[in-house]
Amino acid sequence: MSDVKQRIEQLVKTNDVLLFMKGNASFPMCGFSGRAVQILKACGVDPKDIAAVNVLEDDEIRQGIKDFSHWPTIPQLYVKGEFIGGSDIMMEMYESGELQQVLGTKAQG
Repeated sequence: MSDVKQRIEQLVKTNDVLLFMKGNASFPMCGFSGRAVQILKACGVDPKDIAAVNVLEDDEIRQGIKDFSHWPTIPQLYVKGEFIGGSDIMMEMYESGELQQVLGTKAQG
């Protein structure tokens, strides 16, 4: 198993809410990553509880996460070790209430 795959598996296993994104939760570096953080906040997740991996700082992770998840785009959300999807899927799940169920939270409003 490659080193990068092991690093990604370790991150996925050890963080309840893990977002592979461009930038970080405080300073997203693309609109889709910013949207993903806003959706998590709307679900009641404290930004401090989001483990964010800035793919712009690590080219191996940036490509490796796409191979790991078989998903071509960033951001990518993992909750309790399970791949959820990107910002569009997060939005659909948020609107249906499914994302809050997965996260075990209640929407803020």
